[in-house]
Amino acid sequence: MPKNKFQDVVFTAIMATVMVYGMVVYNVAHNMGKVTGATFLAAVHELPVMVPVAFILEFFVVGRVARGLAFTVMKPDDRPQFITYAISICICCIMCPIMSLVATILFKETKTFGTWIQTWAMNFPMAICYQMFYCGPFVRLIFRTIFRNETEEEKKTKIIEEPDAAC
Repeated sequence: MPKNKFQDVVFTAIMATVMVYGMVVYNVAHNMGKVTGATFLAAVHELPVMVPVAFILEFFVVGRVARGLAFTVMKPDDRPQFITYAISICICCIMCPIMSLVATILFKETKTFGTWIQTWAMNFPMAICYQMFYCGPFVRLIFRTIFRNETEEEKKTKIIEEPDAAC
């Protein structure tokens, strides 16, 4: 969806924020044993640390690796939404263990290999489902809304520059 570096930064920032917040709420609720208003407030306290970590990882490392992995099973001429889904799944498969490790080191009382594996195993199904069914579509909607005017202007410019293409 992003067409240039600026759009890529905006998309990644929104995605990192929404994804991290949802996963932190999930983990806080799991630790508290219930979901209350305090769960959502407690999750906000981890955002200043976890969102920049997620953004940097995804933007500079994981995004490129995930695209490469996705195109081992997808072809460039496949349906764009399937390519998007493949990339999203690959990003989750890479980000979940890394972010679970970061959370284990920063926020867990027991910082062991077993705690990391348990955190990763608990987070992975939630991360995939949250990304595919809620976070991904929601962030793409926000992104399209933000950049809608730019897209409409590009279409008008293209029609003006290439009048035969409109026929």
